[in-house]
Amino acid sequence: MKILMFHVGEFWYKTYSKTLESVDIQEKEEKTNEGIVVFIHAEKEDEDRENKVRGKAVDNIRWLLKKTNTNSVVLHSFAHLSESKSSPEFAQKLIESLKSSLEEHRVVTHVTPYGYFLEFKIHVLGESLAKVFKSF
Repeated sequence: MKILMFHVGEFWYKTYSKTLESVDIQEKEEKTNEGIVVFIHAEKEDEDRENKVRGKAVDNIRWLLKKTNTNSVVLHSFAHLSESKSSPEFAQKLIESLKSSLEEHRVVTHVTPYGYFLEFKIHVLGESLAKVFKSF
């Protein structure tokens, strides 16, 4: 799994085009203020170690939330961080389980529409922890 986390002042997105036939049609536009935006890439090998990668992702996200003194997360599937890709079904399931795990820790969690290209604007803050990449 690869995650690229941004501490943002603002994140806006709008659905642009559907990329998976199996997902429902959604026209969605949302804006969130300060928080963490997490670009998530599930890899093929993650399918055999789901609990481990979910746990590491949750720990890393919670660590960054604490360091940035925020409590809001946007999870976004972003299959461009590695050449290895899990199945779309696994990636979607993993993101939903990340959402549930974070909400158990009382983190306000949003998920962008899965199976869509998005138009988005991201205002990344300037401090060194505003951009964190993790691979596990």
